[in-house]
Amino acid sequence: MHCPYCNSPDSKVTDSRSVEDSIRRRRECGRCGLRFTTYERVQSTALLVVKRDGRRQEFDRSKLLNRIVTASAKRPIAFKDIERLVEDIEGELQALGRAEIPSSAIGEMVMDRLRSLDRVAYVRWASVYRDFQDLESFERVVKDLREEGEKPEDTAQLTMLDDEPPAKRRGRSRRRTQASHQAPQG
Repeated sequence: MHCPYCNSPDSKVTDSRSVEDSIRRRRECGRCGLRFTTYERVQSTALLVVKRDGRRQEFDRSKLLNRIVTASAKRPIAFKDIERLVEDIEGELQALGRAEIPSSAIGEMVMDRLRSLDRVAYVRWASVYRDFQDLESFERVVKDLREEGEKPEDTAQLTMLDDEPPAKRRGRSRRRTQASHQAPQG
């Protein structure tokens, strides 16, 4: 294991602990003396994701996690809930027992779970995943959510579409004049 600070291959394990489905190892670099943590996870089989254009890539858990975190930005979702969601998807993919899985299947799995976890994150994910080309596609997704019942905390976010768009501003909205920066005379 290379040190993330000095890239030295010489490190020793100072502590190991089991954490859910992985092993957490605390390491100390033999060259610079700094400590860092690694996680080891058992990978049963290599899983290939088949993209829309036919390309195949190895399933990357961290890539999926980062994309869900992006869709969940500024939402009241605990990071551990997102990690659990990714673990659940990864477990389901492994349980399928297939060497290849279409990216669309993974996208649908994420949408199903985000729909019950946080509706705004779900709409964000759906807008990218389904590649909405027009406002009507976006409105259909929001309408479907409304029809199945809303959570009170999502109401304000989902009803924003009903509001009139703000009038376009001309020029700078915060233009400061020289007089506003001068101290009052008195």
